[in-house]
Amino acid sequence: MQSTKKVTMGNTLPIKNGKKTVWKRMLQNWELYVFIAPAFFYFLIFHYGPMYGIQIAFKNFVATKGIMGSSWIGFDHFVRFFDSHYFWDLLWNTLSISLYELAVGFPIPIILALALNEIKNGTFKRLAQTVTYAPHFISVVVMAGMIITFLSPSSGMIVHIIEALGFEAPAILTDPKWFKTMYVLSGVWQSAGWGTIIYLAALSGVDPQQHEAAIIDGASRFQRVRHINIPTIVPTITILLILNIGGLLSVGFEKILLLQNPLNMEASDVISTFVYRMGLEQAQYSFSTAVGLFNSVINAILLITINQIVRRTSENSLW
Repeated sequence: MQSTKKVTMGNTLPIKNGKKTVWKRMLQNWELYVFIAPAFFYFLIFHYGPMYGIQIAFKNFVATKGIMGSSWIGFDHFVRFFDSHYFWDLLWNTLSISLYELAVGFPIPIILALALNEIKNGTFKRLAQTVTYAPHFISVVVMAGMIITFLSPSSGMIVHIIEALGFEAPAILTDPKWFKTMYVLSGVWQSAGWGTIIYLAALSGVDPQQHEAAIIDGASRFQRVRHINIPTIVPTITILLILNIGGLLSVGFEKILLLQNPLNMEASDVISTFVYRMGLEQAQYSFSTAVGLFNSVINAILLITINQIVRRTSENSLW
């Protein structure tokens, strides 16, 4: 009995001491916890708090009865969405736009960062950075207005230039075949320059002595970029690729909604615009919540899956 008590006491004391040590460290570094408190409470209140309402996806929500008073119906809304005739169209449009944007938009900031990093003329480099960064500060509404103005069949500047060159201008705003290209390329123009900032920050950590040694060994500029610069930013590329794949179904609806019209609806209707239309325009709150929850769950599964794959094949992962 005595030996048992000794063992028990020996097991509990370190745990208590450990808790005291944690609290002691927190008190010693209280400034850091005060500093992080606004961000912590922001996510707690505005991101985790609203998750309470997710339960209406499994209920027949009636506003007059409230969330708790509405009856449970299980997975009926999910079955209704999966069995609908528009399910595969929405899924295909969402995936095709996301994959198109990933294939075109993801490598361009990397290439642009590598190119800007090689510019030695400081004045020209600052000018190039300003020109490429500037579109990022244009709001989505203004961007959509510019696209509509430039591509208008009657008064669009780009349409007139194409016709002046002797070609027939395509109906880019109304033809479903052109919608994805218009959406992706305009997004790349707006965000590519801003996306280079992360890669330029990573390239600033390259040791200049490596380039000096490579130059002495006779390496060309392309070889130095390939064997020194690119390996340096590979961890950053990996992390951003994981995050992009994790949000594969999260196509922002604002720009799509602004460029959407009845003629290009065949290619422009995605899950996010469908949730907006069902939830806010048609007041089908439970159904739209179920569709949004499905979208979020798939994104979470993709994020966890790709992170585990990267974790097993390399040392670069989110966790």
